[in-house]
Amino acid sequence: MRPRVEEVRIQGLGVIDEAVLVLSPGFTVLTGETGAGKTMVVTGLGLLFGGRADPARVRPGSDRATVEGTLVVDPAGRVAQQVQDVGGQVEDGELIISRTVSAEGRSRAWLGGRSVPVGTLTYLAEDLVAVHGQMDQQRLLQPGRQRAALDRYVGEELVKPLRSYEQAYKRHRQVAEQLAELTDRARERAQEADLLRFGLQEVEQADPRRGEEAELREEGERLAHADSLRSAAETAHGSLLGDPMSGEGEIQDAVTLVGRARAAVEAVREFDPVLAGIADRLAEAGYLISDVATELASYAESVEADPARLAAVQERQAVLNHLLRKYGEDTGVVLTWAEQAAARVAELEGDDERIGELAREHEELTGRLTELAAELTRVRTAAAERFGQAVTEELTALAMPHARVTVVITAAAEFGPHGIDEVELRMAPHPASPALPLNKGASGGELSRVMLAIEVVFAGADPVPTFVFDEVDAGVGGKAAVEIGRRLARLARTAQVIVVTHLPQVAAFADQHLVVEKASDGSVVRSGVVALDKDGRARELSRMLAGLENSELGRAHAEELLSIAAADKA
Repeated sequence: MRPRVEEVRIQGLGVIDEAVLVLSPGFTVLTGETGAGKTMVVTGLGLLFGGRADPARVRPGSDRATVEGTLVVDPAGRVAQQVQDVGGQVEDGELIISRTVSAEGRSRAWLGGRSVPVGTLTYLAEDLVAVHGQMDQQRLLQPGRQRAALDRYVGEELVKPLRSYEQAYKRHRQVAEQLAELTDRARERAQEADLLRFGLQEVEQADPRRGEEAELREEGERLAHADSLRSAAETAHGSLLGDPMSGEGEIQDAVTLVGRARAAVEAVREFDPVLAGIADRLAEAGYLISDVATELASYAESVEADPARLAAVQERQAVLNHLLRKYGEDTGVVLTWAEQAAARVAELEGDDERIGELAREHEELTGRLTELAAELTRVRTAAAERFGQAVTEELTALAMPHARVTVVITAAAEFGPHGIDEVELRMAPHPASPALPLNKGASGGELSRVMLAIEVVFAGADPVPTFVFDEVDAGVGGKAAVEIGRRLARLARTAQVIVVTHLPQVAAFADQHLVVEKASDGSVVRSGVVALDKDGRARELSRMLAGLENSELGRAHAEELLSIAAADKA
């Protein structure tokens, strides 16, 4: 099932206060008097599919313009999948798209009930609709658009080689950027490597151990206060055990005093268990004091003032402090920095080898891209002739029998994301005139017919589900207008076609005819878009032909047009 637009609701847009359009699957035409709001319908459809939001289009007195569309889509198709990918929903094969534009210029979009960026609608529109207005014709004049038009005409034959080229091109760009970065930053990398090597050399020469600075700090404190430490240990030892060489008559040391206390308690311990326990504890205290005194003696003998060792410790501390100031808060951090720096130096030293590898890959990719680009050129060149001939044949039927459209393919100076081809559509209005670019070789009306011819040609290759044309018949009339109607009807065999026109010859070929009517205050209200029956179509065509709805001559001509169109479509 092909997607199509089923219904469009417009509020507060231009002269439209409120309008509802129910659209047929085939060829729908919109007509109405000048200024009735027909073009606003096309503007609304453009907004619905991601077009530029112009706050000047908001109806005076309204705070916002709103466009809501209901589309019929395949629940298992590509469009439904894209909607689900952004969190939207397709319910019962219907997709709701909504867009608002505030009078201040703020724009919001919803897809399947989910708020989305406006760009999402633009992306989705590529698979849904082609809106052709005056601005769209101007976009066709851009070289990139013309290349895209030719690629779309080529179709499946170009898909595989173009995908291969795009993959190679992407890698080619990545390699080129990496190569340029490594080459441009060669001096910076060399300076960075030199600084890291210098730091690594300092760390290597110092050869620190983890926790070494704490050990040196303790040793330095001990050496700097050796005399005080020894004197304190000796004094404490004397207080605990006394000094028998002092010559004093009675030694009042701690061990002696505790011994006396123990002896006094031991004499009577058998009379009270409590005192017996105290006697045991005094015995333990005596042993403990003796042990401490022994350790103090040993410590006092071990402490020696060593100026040479103190100087060595202080010198080592100075070396480590230098490292700590530059590379980390302790030796553990310094050693971690050294490991990381060594890895970085290895990486920087490997850049030269990396540059060589990238240069070889870049050369290989350039050769590969050249081959793939040549294949794209071959496919496009073969299709360009067919495309130009097909469009020329359509223009002959659109009252431009002498016009000739050609597609010129030239080589760009460098590879691009789609190959090396620059594509330009040219037209010669007459056999004697040179083929010129479309913006120089075609007038406004001729350009409209070229657009239609291109879309008719596309319809046989890769048709878009819905086409919207605004004033595609501008600047033409008579037989050319009839042929435009025929071509639009032919396009409607494979796609939904919505056309705003002022020509009855075009309107006669429509499957559905909607007329846009103003209310008495000049606005278009909900009842202002009317689907015409056969009799109503005859009256509207009569108005378009003669300016009078009840003109008998106009009515006869209108019925004749409707009969011719019906027979042609049959």
